[in-house]
Amino acid sequence: MRTVRKDKIRDAVADLCLQANLFLRKDVADKLRQAYSKETNPRAKKILEAIVKNASIAKREKLAICQDTGLPCVFVELGQDLKISGDLKQAINKGVDLGYRRGFLRNSIIKDPLSRSGSGYQPAIIHIDIVKDDKLKITVLPKGFGCENKTQLMMFKPTAKISEIKEFIIDVVKAAGPDACPPYVVGVGIGGTADYACFLAKKALLRRTPYAVRRTRTSKLESDLLKEINKLNIGPMGLGGKTTALAVNIGTYPTHIAGLPVCVNISCHALRSATTVL
Repeated sequence: MRTVRKDKIRDAVADLCLQANLFLRKDVADKLRQAYSKETNPRAKKILEAIVKNASIAKREKLAICQDTGLPCVFVELGQDLKISGDLKQAINKGVDLGYRRGFLRNSIIKDPLSRSGSGYQPAIIHIDIVKDDKLKITVLPKGFGCENKTQLMMFKPTAKISEIKEFIIDVVKAAGPDACPPYVVGVGIGGTADYACFLAKKALLRRTPYAVRRTRTSKLESDLLKEINKLNIGPMGLGGKTTALAVNIGTYPTHIAGLPVCVNISCHALRSATTVL
C-alpha cells in the first residue's frame, strides 16, 4: 500500500492555490478568445480583449487574475488503497494557508459568519470522494463570491417539464445580469437531494470545455440553454453582445420519486481551477 505524507499534500495544495489564482485555465482562455473573434458588438469586443489581456498579464507577472481570490473549494479523489500519513484535512488547510500567503492573495475567509469577525486564509471547503485506486487527486477551485452569491436552488415537483427547468436556469442567469462578471460558465446540478444538487452544480464547473460527449438529453439541454442564454444580450460585463455564457455544464444524479432538485451555480469569466495527482 502506497503512503503519501501530509507535508507533500500541504505543498501540493499550496502550489495548486497559486496555479489556480495566477493562471487562467486553458479551456476558459480559449473560449474567451473564440468569443472575441466572433463578437461584432464594439463594446463587447473591447471588454473581451481586456479580459484576455488581463489573464495574459497575470500569467506573465505572476499576479492574481482577480482581486477576489475566492473561498478555496477543494475536491479530493482519495484512492481506497492509499494511506495518508497524518490528518488529510489539516494538511489541505495548511496548504491553502501557505499558498495564499506565498502569493500575497487576499484573506477573504470570515471565521464567524454572523459576527463577521476573524478574517483569514482558511479553512477551505473540502469534498472527499473515495475511488478505486491508490492515488490522491486534488483540485482547487477558488470561488469568488460575486458569482457565488447568484446561486439558486429550486425544488421542482417530479412532474416538472424540461421547459420549466430551462426557464428557471435562464431566469437565474437573467437575475445575475452583469453583477457576476460575465461571460459566465453556468454549472447546473440536477437530482440527488437539495445539498447534493448544489454540489453537482459546483463540481460541473470543473469540467473542461470542449469535451467529448455522446449526444444525450443532458448534452442537448446544455446546447439549448447556451443558445438561449446567449440571446439575452447581457454580454461581457453586462454591456451587451453575443456572449453571455461560454458554456453550460450539467451534472445529474438519481433522486427520489417525490422530488426534482435543480441548482444553478455560476462562475464569472475568471473560472479558475488547478489539479494534481499524487
